[in-house]
Amino acid sequence: MNTLAKRRISLRAVLLFVGVVAANIVINGLIFMFFRDSTLNPLLTAFFAVLWGILGVYLIYYSLSWAVEQFPDMVRRRVLPYIFVGPAVIVLGWLLVLPALRTFYLSFFNASSDKFVGLGNYIAIFSDRLLATALRNNLLWVFVGTLFCVAFGLLIAILADRSSYERIAKSIIFMPMAISFVAAGVIWKFVYYYQPGDEQIGLLNAIVTAFGGEPQAWVSLLQPWNNFFLIMILIWMQTGFAMVIFSAAIKGVPEDILEAARVDGAGEIRIFFKIIIPFISTTILTVTTTIIVFTLKIFDVVMVMTGGQYGTEVVATQFYRQFFMYRNFGYGSTLAIVLLIAVLPVIYFNLRQFRKQGGF
Repeated sequence: MNTLAKRRISLRAVLLFVGVVAANIVINGLIFMFFRDSTLNPLLTAFFAVLWGILGVYLIYYSLSWAVEQFPDMVRRRVLPYIFVGPAVIVLGWLLVLPALRTFYLSFFNASSDKFVGLGNYIAIFSDRLLATALRNNLLWVFVGTLFCVAFGLLIAILADRSSYERIAKSIIFMPMAISFVAAGVIWKFVYYYQPGDEQIGLLNAIVTAFGGEPQAWVSLLQPWNNFFLIMILIWMQTGFAMVIFSAAIKGVPEDILEAARVDGAGEIRIFFKIIIPFISTTILTVTTTIIVFTLKIFDVVMVMTGGQYGTEVVATQFYRQFFMYRNFGYGSTLAIVLLIAVLPVIYFNLRQFRKQGGF
């Protein structure tokens, strides 16, 4: 095939591809406007909207894939992966990257976003006593919460792997993962509940008074120890996550290596520290960094339990209070950027670990 013919085929393929993209935009735009302005029964509207969502996505990918198939082989191999990844990247960019850039922009303005203040907000937050308390509490969540989640998860994974009740034990430990942080906060609010007088409906105070002790306002009066009672909720929920990941990694340790170590006279504790831990070290790092991200962004539990009062404020609750309650958009945006900066190194480390393991 001569060069002119190849150019004609390529031009035709490009025009066809542009036409398919334009047709998808126009057709789906018209369908969206129809549903937006529709006077149909709400249930029928919901049904057809879901149906459109399923079929519409399928038809978009099918039509774009068909259009790319019209290109020459070399072009098709390069373009086709972007057709399937591209929409997800666009959505993530629209929902994550653009809001992050806008938040960064707002962080240089005053409360009403009509006056440029430069680095004033950044200087203010690091001289704010409440933020110092929030940062201290976030560090407590990071170190204490992560340490106990990883330690308990690893310990339970090892013990359950050697138990005849492995499935039952793991199911019970993993069960808290099935509920949200908000629901967990509500449950533990009743566990820690305190009221003046002899009658206590909170589980923990009921146990304390049953043994002759004095009931305590666990999450309000016992400062700063009340933060540890909130961290217990994270440990209760995330230990199951760590346990499942560690259990899968431990089962991947070659049995012949373990048997050889036992034949050589190594005890189980020595095997654990000298063979199992080094073998699953990358998994431990991945689980640790993942839980660190959870703890840096912690919000739900604190908001449900105390609303950030009684010295339990964290950066996320302070951001929520400043941005949505006090309408201080500049200061609130600055807090969000500080939280993002704190999370980014951990996410970057996680991505490097995934790359080393061939994840992408």
